[in-house]
Amino acid sequence: MPVISMFYGVIVMMYFFDDKKHHSPHIHVEHGDESAVLAIPSGEVLTGSVKSSRLKLVQAWIEIHQEELMANWKLAVNGEKVFRIEPLK
Repeated sequence: MPVISMFYGVIVMMYFFDDKKHHSPHIHVEHGDESAVLAIPSGEVLTGSVKSSRLKLVQAWIEIHQEELMANWKLAVNGEKVFRIEPLK
């Protein structure tokens, strides 16, 4: 699972060929023992959970990087190499 960004202790990942279970563009995030799957571009939590403060940071990051995330999604579902995305600062 490629890591596409890391910020404030949050790891953001996108799996290859991962369009079957959730049927929509999404990212996987982890922070400590917490993990969640968030939709792109809405930031809606599809499964799992992370603390509210971390969730808001990730949702802001998704909003800022929507175009890059969607480009990565298209690459990932086709099994192609994804690129890193600038972390939230």
